Amino acid sequence: MRLLPVLACALAVSACTTLPAPRALAQTTGAPPAGVPPVMARPNSTTPTVQALRRTIDSLADAHRGVVGYSITNLATGEHLERRGDETFPTASLIKVPVLVALFDLAEQKQLSLDDPIVLTQLDKVGGAGELQFLRTPLTLRLWDVAWLMSTLSDNTATNLVLDRIKIRRVWQKMEALGLPHTKVHSGSMTRIASVAPDSSAKYGLGVTTPNEMAQLFALMAQGKAVSPAADSTMLFVLSNNRDDSKLEKFSYGVPLAHKSGDVDQARTDCGVYTLPAKVVVCVLTKENRDTRYWSDSEGNAVIGRIGAAVVAAWRTPR
Repeated sequence: MRLLPVLACALAVSACTTLPAPRALAQTTGAPPAGVPPVMARPNSTTPTVQALRRTIDSLADAHRGVVGYSITNLATGEHLERRGDETFPTASLIKVPVLVALFDLAEQKQLSLDDPIVLTQLDKVGGAGELQFLRTPLTLRLWDVAWLMSTLSDNTATNLVLDRIKIRRVWQKMEALGLPHTKVHSGSMTRIASVAPDSSAKYGLGVTTPNEMAQLFALMAQGKAVSPAADSTMLFVLSNNRDDSKLEKFSYGVPLAHKSGDVDQARTDCGVYTLPAKVVVCVLTKENRDTRYWSDSEGNAVIGRIGAAVVAAWRTPR
């Protein structure tokens, strides 16, 4: 199992810290549409590579029994393609990336330290993904530890410990400051009763975003503009240790990828930055999936995996 090295790293902070308005279907064919965020906006996406890639990905999306949205940008060439780029989707656990960014932003401002102690109690534990729910309490960790577990194991209890420390509205404020107004976390994991946006929470669950906005967030991190070059590099290192290989990594395992995924009944999500060695941002969101099974070969996972493999095949530099 791959869990034990991650948990050991999370509990050994010193070792870890030394490492580095919705719109309809859209496909870019020239100048990007008005909804594409500034970092993503590029003048030319009509090269043969992009045209062929778009045909491949759209055929996968068309065949999927559900709704697929994507936003893909090669940061080296500026080539961009999208589908339903500004349409809102449930995030599932993908929303934990904005939580991570807000946490690192507060640390950058010296309003808190990633070395700050966090005490886990029995009352803090929630079910679903993660390992903290099974550990004995009280247990003292560091903010770094719970951020690591939130990002690599999608630990729900760890996520709630981070949100208890930084507060949900600060995540909203940070996303709005980055020009991502539709990207919202609604509540802690498994605690919808405490949602700060009950109507949106009822529709989208834990969080909401658009393919373009979440792709923009990863693009900003890749360019050192989300928080700071040092903080962004560290966050991408954390996300490169994500243990979910059932989506973007499914058919391209071993290709360097810093990413975060999410799973709920009718939605599967995954967004990240491939190193091919050019930096390529890929965000694929699904909703209304007819296959709601929680297994690695579910249709939602498979369509995301095939899209990721198509991107890698199109832009990976031959060895």
